[in-house]
Amino acid sequence: MNLNPKYPIRFSFRVLTIQNDFTATDADGKVISYVKQKLFKLKEDVEVFSDLEKTSLLYRIKADRWIDYSAVYTITNADGFEIGKIARKGWKSIWRASYSILNGEGKELYTITEKSAWVKVMDGLFGEIPILGIFTGYVFHPAYLLKDENGNVLLELKKKPSFFGKEFELTEKQNLPPKNSEAVLPSLMMMILLERLRG
Repeated sequence: MNLNPKYPIRFSFRVLTIQNDFTATDADGKVISYVKQKLFKLKEDVEVFSDLEKTSLLYRIKADRWIDYSAVYTITNADGFEIGKIARKGWKSIWRASYSILNGEGKELYTITEKSAWVKVMDGLFGEIPILGIFTGYVFHPAYLLKDENGNVLLELKKKPSFFGKEFELTEKQNLPPKNSEAVLPSLMMMILLERLRG
């Protein structure tokens, strides 16, 4: 996967399949990856390919436990070498989605936090209203900020209005440094799978 893709990057779920999968395309409309979540697994198991034809495997992402608010997802490249992890920040994510991106040694490189906790609260309340709740995808749209260790916002991920929650868009706010950046896009892809059903 190109570590310097052309932004914005659009993530689009394929809603007419039984699989939980999506494609990532760059600003030119070129497919840069195809993400497929394996079905019927007790632990999350995700594969990232170079294209829809699954020509080559780029990454695998595996959870360390059953779905949990403190789960850690390990990212390995095609050679099986660990390039990093994305970890959900436990109870913090109940009120506002919060994740850490770690390198292979477990050092935190970046954080991902939800831009507004109120969106999550209102999305949850609206979703409980009979009939109207199914339209929450057109009303509340979570946004997530990727920050470096100094608190600088580098990327912003937004969920786009959609009945099936099928579109996300990633924009660049500041240049993402090439060093320690390989795990960023796979981490965001895993987070999208976890956060998709909201808003």
